[in-house]
Amino acid sequence: MKIAIASDHAGFEYKLLITKHLEELGYELVDFGTDSSEPVDYPDFIFPAAVAVASGECERGVVLGGSGNGEAMAANRVRGIRCALVWNIETAVLARQHNDANMISIGQRMIDQETVLAAIDQWLSTQFEGGRHATRIEKLDQVPEVAARSTV
Repeated sequence: MKIAIASDHAGFEYKLLITKHLEELGYELVDFGTDSSEPVDYPDFIFPAAVAVASGECERGVVLGGSGNGEAMAANRVRGIRCALVWNIETAVLARQHNDANMISIGQRMIDQETVLAAIDQWLSTQFEGGRHATRIEKLDQVPEVAARSTV
């Protein structure tokens, strides 16, 4: 499996940790940056990673920041992306089972190293349940059309 990975400066250390872990497990990583802990603007790195997942260049994506909130928001601006904010193993599993998340966002300041690796492993090995959840995912894909008709 090919996985996109990107971070801002506040998630850089975990990007290195996760990259090493996943490569040791045999995953192919495509690194979209950043390359240091020097301050950067996260959209510059998150958008290209999300586009790679949405286009099929990568099957999944992991994005990182201090809290993970901005990175999730940025990734979710790309049509076809379902990026879940993950802060423990349970949220990682549910992101796949119920939301068919093709990307996850993690805050380096929010989760310890042992948990982050376990959460990613679970997210990668968990299957989408489909069923009632598939209908909800279809409705998510309709949001841009609904929003375009909105008068709010």
